[in-house]
Parts: sequence; structure tokens; C-alpha cells
Amino acid sequence: MTMNEKVEHILTLLREHYGPTKCYLNHENPWQLLIATILSAQCTDERVNIVTKDLFQKYKSIKDFAEGNLTELEKDIHSTGFYHNKAKNIIACCQKLLTEYNGEVPSDMVALTSLAGVGRKTANVVRGNWYGIPSIVVDTHVKRISNLLGLTKNQDPVKIEFDLMEIIPEENWIDINTQLIAHGRKICIARRPKCNECFLLAYCDGGCKPENN
Repeated sequence: MTMNEKVEHILTLLREHYGPTKCYLNHENPWQLLIATILSAQCTDERVNIVTKDLFQKYKSIKDFAEGNLTELEKDIHSTGFYHNKAKNIIACCQKLLTEYNGEVPSDMVALTSLAGVGRKTANVVRGNWYGIPSIVVDTHVKRISNLLGLTKNQDPVKIEFDLMEIIPEENWIDINTQLIAHGRKICIARRPKCNECFLLAYCDGGCKPENN
């Protein structure tokens, strides 16, 4: 089986089991998505959604965050972890959005990654989920499962992103992000994979056996 055939089979199975899925971070506009994604680093989407439910009621605009008090914002986002750096980055990010981008979240990769706390992963979340620009987001699930499926041999997220961009059709880039996340949460769980339930087991290079579960 060629790599192209393998990818086609994997994409078909993911689509059959999960269909097109939506972003797991609750948001109503691009700046909310941007801030929620910054908060999601080393934190679950569920926890971020709990925090942003109140956060976005308190801070109703980019300007509110830009003018926010660091210590107060730290308290507001404390439960997401790494709250000092996240709060500092969110304030700096929003200040730059006001001064250089007229209070608008840019869609350009270079512009997005120039913002404090925004790397390629965060930028791709915004580009794909808000602007509809084909983008591959490499989170912990995408990284692990892509390696298990033999779609990449790299561990660096940026290298994995470009490996996947080479073998996955562009029209599947946005969907495969959330499909692999769903698979990682439901079946290919990091410490207790349900290999006996996995519809992708035939394509897995991980050596996982059903009797190990």
C-alpha cells in the first residue's frame, strides 16, 4: 500500500466515525478564539471553556484585555496553569492588536506569530477555525497519533505540520485536526489506548495489542 492510499483510507475512516467536527474552544469572535487558544497551552479545552465563560463576560473587548491589570488577570486565569506568562502575553498581545492592527485579529501567519504568546499552533487554530484557511494544528493528540500511524517520524510540531501538509490533501487539513483530537480523547488515549476498539489499528505502527488494554 502506498502512502497516498494509506492516507486516503485513514481519512475515510476518520470521516465515517467523526464526520466534520468543530473547534472545541468556545468563542464568538476571532479575538476570543485567540485568547482561548493561548490559555489552552498545557491545559484542557474543558478547563479553558470553564474559565472563559466568566472571563469573556468580564473582559468584553480587546481593549479591556489590553488595559487589564496583570495581577487581576492572573487570578482570573489561574486555574489554566502558567498563569503569569499567559496573562502577560494576553495583555501584550491585545496591546499590539490595538496599536498595529486596528483592534482586528490578522489572518496572516507572520502577523499572528508576531503577537506575544502566539506560535504556529495557535495561529493555525485561528486561521483554520475562524478564517477557514486550510491549516494543520499539531497538538499532543495529532503529534502522537500521526507518529503511531507512520504519517511522520518527527517529534517537533513544526516539522510534523509540514510532513502532514505534504501527504494530506489541503481540503482535509482543518477537519483532520479535530478528528484526530476526537480519536485521541475517545480511543487512542495516551496512557490507556483502547486498541481493541480502534478502527485505525491496521494502520498503526505503535505495536499496541488489544490484550494490553
